[in-house]
Amino acid sequence: MFTGIIEEIGAVSRRSSTELTLLAKTVLEDIHNGDSIAVNGVCLTVSSFNKEGFVVQVSPETWSRTTLGQLKPGHAVNLERAMRADGRFGGHFVLGHVDGVGRITSITEQGTFSLWHFDAPDEAAKYLVPKGSVTIDGISLTVIAPERNAFSVAIIPTTLRATTLGAKRPNDHVNLEADVIGKHIRHYITRDGAGGVTTDFLAQHGFV
Repeated sequence: MFTGIIEEIGAVSRRSSTELTLLAKTVLEDIHNGDSIAVNGVCLTVSSFNKEGFVVQVSPETWSRTTLGQLKPGHAVNLERAMRADGRFGGHFVLGHVDGVGRITSITEQGTFSLWHFDAPDEAAKYLVPKGSVTIDGISLTVIAPERNAFSVAIIPTTLRATTLGAKRPNDHVNLEADVIGKHIRHYITRDGAGGVTTDFLAQHGFV
């Protein structure tokens, strides 16, 4: 479980067909083999580490269904350790399970702030609601005006400085993960083969 509050910007050191080696500092402070670290919003498991960075193993499924497949040595990445049970919870519930890859369509400057517009694939767009939560490359943000396969978010200067968004431009691709609570609710009320939430269901459980 993550919060979507990025701890640091790391960098890709090496890449093979099965592994990523990442340079980092902050996330190394209490690192152990088997720890979960979100890399651009993708939950990955530490397989080894040293004083300069750590290694994660990446499956073919993850390479193909996220933007990790586009990474090369030197590329910057957002890093976040799994949340602690005794720490502050500053973002929203994030699993690190990417719903789909979106695309930046435009960026509108609003003084020191900016409004970012995105295209989203169906598998992510169907979960987006006004003022709901979404992670973009692992960053917890608030959805503005979702409509079909498009939505926007407002970005503050601090977010641009503290994450890789500051280097992004229109047509760049990003990992999207919708709010997990919303996903479970939608699945429950629309699930195929089980009838979803109907009048009969509500009566059976004492709601009507």
